[in-house]
Amino acid sequence: MRRLLALIVLVGSALGGAAYWWLHQPLELGTQPLELAIEPGTTPRGIARDAVAAGVRTDARLLYAWFRFSGQDRAIKAGNYEIPPGTTPIGLLQKLARGEEALRAFTLVEGWNWRQVRQALAREEQLQHDAATLTDEALMARLGRPGVHPEGRFFPDTYTYAKGSSDIALLRRALHAMDRHLEAAWAQRAADTPLKSADEALILASIVEKETGKASDRGRIASVFTNRLRAGMLLQTDPTVIYGLGEKFDGNLRRRDLQTDQPWNTYTRAGLPPTPIAMPGKASLLAAVQPDPTGALYFVAKGDGTSHFSASLQEHNRAVNRYQRGQQ
Repeated sequence: MRRLLALIVLVGSALGGAAYWWLHQPLELGTQPLELAIEPGTTPRGIARDAVAAGVRTDARLLYAWFRFSGQDRAIKAGNYEIPPGTTPIGLLQKLARGEEALRAFTLVEGWNWRQVRQALAREEQLQHDAATLTDEALMARLGRPGVHPEGRFFPDTYTYAKGSSDIALLRRALHAMDRHLEAAWAQRAADTPLKSADEALILASIVEKETGKASDRGRIASVFTNRLRAGMLLQTDPTVIYGLGEKFDGNLRRRDLQTDQPWNTYTRAGLPPTPIAMPGKASLLAAVQPDPTGALYFVAKGDGTSHFSASLQEHNRAVNRYQRGQQ
């Protein structure tokens, strides 16, 4: 009897030691890193089988037994996971129970227009392209903004997402982010701003974004356009004309383009254009509502990324001759 008990204890110790060793040993993976997709509603037994089918080289029954023994088998969350080399059975369960999905990053760049956003989303292979099948009008309705033009409405930033996420969900986050930043900027507007609404601030900010070559000039560029609005002058900004040309723009802005009337031509139409022309960042939003206090009405690129600012047309013409025509 004593010998039997001793044998049982010995076998139990051996099994316990083997289990401990297995739990702390890195799992052999078929690919590195290994991608594991867990669909909603999959049972713990099914999860163990899916893991093995995906390339976790162990016995599915052993993996399922570990899930059950741990007491966390029902805590495992559906999602898309990346299992890196060196992951142990303990680490695998922790990742699945915490829902530590594999995240991708997608960046909306300051100054991009809506067409560029659409193109970038289409290139993102890990996203589910639900927005691609919708018109702009239908998409904005899905986002809860029926009748709103999408241009400039999404905040430029880097957004993380799980593989297989909908591009509509990502756009919704960017839309709400712009709402927050625009609301915060509008609340800080200068008392004498000629802008009548947050939407007008967004439009002006988009122009500032496209016109700014160097960050230090942003406040003065905003000042030029603010001063022009206040004086009732035409804005006369090339980026709005280029935006209005759309895909017809070949990289060369011609005199006839400036003279041909269209809704975004600020050489032929007074005031702000009907929509933003790009996605402005936080700095441009703030510059639009808090421009530098200057008397400047003109600016011209100096060729080094900065601009020369002038309060009179005569001074501006001299700057154009110097910086654009090389005349001293």
